[in-house]
Amino acid sequence: MRWMGRRQSSNVDDQRGRSGGGGFGGMGGGGMLTKGGLGTIVIIVIISLILGKNPLTLLQQTGMGGSQDYSMDQSAPVDPAQDESAQFVSVVLADTEDVWNQLMENYTEPVLVLFSGRVQSACGMASAASGPFYCPGDSRLYIDLDFYDELKSRLGAPGDFAQAYVIAHEVGHHVQHLLGITDKVHSMRERLSEEEYNKLSVRLELQADYFAGVWAHHAKQMNILEGGDLEEALNAATAIGDDKLQQDNQGYVVPDSFTHGTSEQRVRWFRKGYESGDPNGGDTFNVERL
Repeated sequence: MRWMGRRQSSNVDDQRGRSGGGGFGGMGGGGMLTKGGLGTIVIIVIISLILGKNPLTLLQQTGMGGSQDYSMDQSAPVDPAQDESAQFVSVVLADTEDVWNQLMENYTEPVLVLFSGRVQSACGMASAASGPFYCPGDSRLYIDLDFYDELKSRLGAPGDFAQAYVIAHEVGHHVQHLLGITDKVHSMRERLSEEEYNKLSVRLELQADYFAGVWAHHAKQMNILEGGDLEEALNAATAIGDDKLQQDNQGYVVPDSFTHGTSEQRVRWFRKGYESGDPNGGDTFNVERL
């Protein structure tokens, strides 16, 4: 991907080097998150993915989510090696701004928060082990850049456009929020069984993959893609399919617990968006076959 020397977004809140204590309102918890506890947290997150549970909920239940009070303290200094990654995601965010400002009337640009270790959002406290996420409560994207090391080494999805796909997918969730889709889905959580809600969650995630593909289509028109970029994004979509993650971690899959879609589905919906470039063509909620 051709990104060096290009415009960086001004909507980046760099909170790296700081860590916060706290948790979800009304829930008790343990102490501060440390590097020594990261391995345990990763295991908990993997288990939650297998069971189709919210990783943050399990972290709270195991006493690793922190207490209700929130504070900020100085942590380890930012690794200089991550500076280039920070610049890269800022350029990718700027590209999403250019594309969605053209595709949507009155598009409101989200803020991208870079953090290390853990971070407080309007959706609660999150750790690096939770992975990148979008919080509709504050219209912010959150990412610990260490995730990209995991994407490359543990999940086998290297490449800058694989990293760009991650950002574009979370921006896709922002687009869903602006369209009112996210609120509609979340409002049904209490009225549906866990299995039924999981199916809605899959449709939500696949639509975000479609929107990521729409962005990639226009990025290609902007002549910023290089040979092999598309393959990197498709490889990343494959690596984070529910079926692959479950197969790799437990040796079998439980379809009723899927919350993001299979590798094949994620690749197919990203490719649909990439080939069409039309944000109106990704209605995953009114199709029979995902």
